[in-house]
Amino acid sequence: MSDSILVQDHDGWHEITLNRPDRLNSFNDAMHVALRMAIEDARDSGTRAILLTGAGRGFCAGQDLGDRDPAKMDGPPDLSETILKWYAPLVRLIRSLEFPVICAVNGVAAGAGANIALACDVVLASTSAKFIQSFARVGLVPDAGGSFALTRLLGEARAKGLALTAMPLNATQAAEWGLIWKAVPDDDLMDEARKMAAEMAGGPTVGLGLTKLAIQAAATNSLDQQLELEAQYQKTCGQSPDYAEGVSAFLNKRAPVFTGRKP
Repeated sequence: MSDSILVQDHDGWHEITLNRPDRLNSFNDAMHVALRMAIEDARDSGTRAILLTGAGRGFCAGQDLGDRDPAKMDGPPDLSETILKWYAPLVRLIRSLEFPVICAVNGVAAGAGANIALACDVVLASTSAKFIQSFARVGLVPDAGGSFALTRLLGEARAKGLALTAMPLNATQAAEWGLIWKAVPDDDLMDEARKMAAEMAGGPTVGLGLTKLAIQAAATNSLDQQLELEAQYQKTCGQSPDYAEGVSAFLNKRAPVFTGRKP
């Protein structure tokens, strides 16, 4: 695996760090390959949570534009290839995982970097962090799911405002607007994010994973479709060992010990 991605295997969860700090962790093809491999390896090893963060002073500045400079090409680039080959599969992978993905935004998150963060399930950000839809500065549209996430999380007016102006949004305002879960003092960010990852990894993974998928489906489902989905997912959860353990622990007034095993 490329050294552009660092992976730490904790007890039941993986910490994945974007590691091109000299380029504000901007994406090149090698980092795309390494990140996808790290996430897939974590999933296939039975991890129960992922924590995604960045090395150095930023989370991710999006695409490394040095690799997409028209002045170095024979003609204009086909940027749809970049989206379809790299960013779209990455967003789909993160959102399809049947366990929580926590993102700790430790500094600037710009362009696709901001939108990869928003694809995660719970986003914590240091108070010094900023989210920037920088696409307008280079004549592009929000990608990596940005137009989807911004509109659903903030509504059309704020989504357009951020996308059309490329105005930096600080972490405190992002939390107040509902774009992210929480803004955390810089010195506390990683401790809080790691604590959350460990707690979720020790939780009822089947229920947590299906909760994630149900909430995501609600964006496009009708009420009737969502009620049917809830019934289907609740059936699965009720057959899981963690449901039996949770009920037993509740009735016996003790702390549950969840295994995350599927029915």
